[in-house]
Parts: sequence; C-alpha cells; structure tokens
Amino acid sequence: MAEIIVPEVGESITQGILAEWKVETGAVVNVDDPLYVLETDKITMDVLSEHSGQVAIQVEPGETVSIGQVVGAIDTSVEPEPAVEEEIGDGPPKETPAGLPQAAAKIEASSGLAPSVRRLVVEHGLDARTITGTGKGGRITKTDVLGRIEEHRKAADETPAREEVREKEAEPTADDASGSRQTRVPMSMLRQRIAERMVLAQQSAAILTTFNELDMTSVLEWRARHNEEFQAKHGIKLGFMSFFVKAAIDALKTAPAVNAQIQGNEIVYNHYYDIGVAVSTEKGLVVPVIRDADRLGFAGIEQAIADLAARARDRKLSLSDISGGTFTISNGGIYGNMMSTPILNPPQSGVLGMHAVKKRAVVKDDAIVIRPMMYVALSYDHRLIDGKEAVTFLKRIVACIENPERIMLEF
Repeated sequence: MAEIIVPEVGESITQGILAEWKVETGAVVNVDDPLYVLETDKITMDVLSEHSGQVAIQVEPGETVSIGQVVGAIDTSVEPEPAVEEEIGDGPPKETPAGLPQAAAKIEASSGLAPSVRRLVVEHGLDARTITGTGKGGRITKTDVLGRIEEHRKAADETPAREEVREKEAEPTADDASGSRQTRVPMSMLRQRIAERMVLAQQSAAILTTFNELDMTSVLEWRARHNEEFQAKHGIKLGFMSFFVKAAIDALKTAPAVNAQIQGNEIVYNHYYDIGVAVSTEKGLVVPVIRDADRLGFAGIEQAIADLAARARDRKLSLSDISGGTFTISNGGIYGNMMSTPILNPPQSGVLGMHAVKKRAVVKDDAIVIRPMMYVALSYDHRLIDGKEAVTFLKRIVACIENPERIMLEF
C-alpha cells in the first residue's frame, strides 16, 4: 500500500486546498495519471500518481491540506489494465473491447515521417489518442498534429480577459438566481493571492501609466506574407505576441530602468530578459514566464507562449513557470479592449498593455488615411522610472512595430 501525499510545490507554500479528486475510491490508475487538483495561493495544479493500483480517498474535496499530508492511498497489488500501445504499420486500427480505436490512430510511418510526427506530439504535450488520423488506415500525419497545435493556439488566443473572468463556482445557477438576490461563495486561494498582489502593487509602488499609438500595417503585411510558410516550417501560427516580445526586449535595452527593480535602498538592473505573458484561466490570472526570451527567435517565442498557455489552462504549470520575470506583457486587445491601465506585477517595475487593433482615420504625410491602429500603455513605477524613460520605451515599441525590420535586423 502506497500513500498519496501532498507534494512540495515551492519553498514558500505550506498548505493548499484539495479542490477536487479526478478519480473515485476504487478507481485503478497508472503512474502519472491525474489524481486530484491542488489549489494554493500561487498556483493550481493537477497532482499525478506516483504508483499504479487502486485508489482509496481519505480527504474530502474542499478541505485545506498541508504539504506532506497523506490524503489517500493506492493498493499497488491491484494491477491496472494493460496500456494500449501505439501501432505502426498497415491495416485498420484495432478495436478495444469498448469499440474505441487503439491509441486513437496510428502515426504515419511512411517516407521516414513518423519520428518527426512523434517529436511534434511530445514537444507540444499532446495526447495522440485525442487526434483523429487522416492518413492511410487512420494513421496520424504531421498535418493532423499541426492542426491540433493550431487549435491549442486559437484556444489560447480566446482565453477570457482578466476583467471578464469570474470564478466558476461564483456564478449562480438559474435556480440560485430565481431564489435569491445574492450568492455568497468563498474566494479561492489563488483569487485571494491575486487580490493581495494587486493591493500590494498599488500600495508599494508609485504607479503611473503613459500611452502611445502605433500603426499595425507593417506587422499585418508581414504576417499575411509569411504566415503560411512560417506555419509549415515551425508548426505554429505567427502571432502578434512574438513581435511585441521582440519589440519589448529591444525597448528594454534602450531604457534599462524599465527592466530593473527596487530592492530596499538599491536598484537592481537585470541584464537578462525573462518576459511574463499574462494568461487568464477559469481560476484567475497567471503570468507564466518566457525565460531568456532575447535568445529565442519568433518561432521559439510563439511555441513557448502556446505551451505555457496550454499548461496554464490544463493546470500543469509549476511554480518555477510563474516566478522571476523581469517584465510583463498583457494583451487585452483580443477581447476588444481599446484602452486600459495595466497594473504592475511586483517586484517588476513595468508592464506593457496591448489593445484592440481598430481601423481609424489618421494623418500620414499630411493626408488622411485609414490605418489599423493600436493603443499601447506602459504602467511603471515612478520611483524608479522617469517620464522620459517611459516615453522613450514606448516610442521604441512603436518604432519596432511600425518597422519590423528593426527587430529582424537588430538596429
């Protein structure tokens, strides 16, 4: 009999809430199957099984648990059903007793393609059993995998903005609404932590926001011209965010104070660029970090964003994924926001807010023309960053986006 123990998830975390069990007592699991959801004040994650066997639950969902606490047990003498192995070769997929295709399809093996297909599946954390194969005999082809990656990417783009996020458990049902004028529910630990950090940001920094506008014509043209080839080569769509991450890094190098932090009576200038990208989930806002983003190309940035966003939605982020960023970018524009004042992510000193792209009449070369325009906002800690540096930063963002060759050629 093996114990199910609440794992360590970070030095500063001592307890959490066992939000829900993913299995029932008596269920038989394999190693790495999800057992329960652990919700802490910093992250919500699925806890995976370290053993195979039959589960016995000892702690009810919703209870507060401590790190190291035993919450259940697994009878390792009970063996799970043999896992269905992926099949390579000709012929139709075999059927399981329930009538479902083995491994959901076969991976296309012709022309030496199978290794690249497998690599894509592994790199993007996909479950091959959920992908419908269009190849011979129902095999999974590279095109099938790329299609699923694009679906994940679109889902990441459509994640609700923070302003629109509401705790699912806080939404009254039709019965609740008809029987009461209010619904009272406890705040999740993650929501409490978000609230604390937002108040901390307001109380511990002199936050000021400055705005600018930029013409997205060039970026839109670049995407239209190169997206198909980019996607075919890298297996992922060329989005706006990679341009803005690149532009932000260039601007941070131009105005180093925006990438710095105040620690006590000292200013710490960071000479690396770990860029946080704000992602809203059903439980609240998280900011996973792209490490050493300055060392990545456009494809690397897009792949990192897609991976982090997918893992955020699937509750598979680790504490290290959301810690230690030097600067944050928040994109509310895909939800229609025209303008906002993003709030700092302490101890960072700056955050860039992107907004909706809207066609507007603007003056170019003394002529009124219609251009796709975006407002951008920089919220910054005025204790460290002066108005001149903030304006310099935003003007560099505008220059890089309106002339993408600057970030392509690094000048």
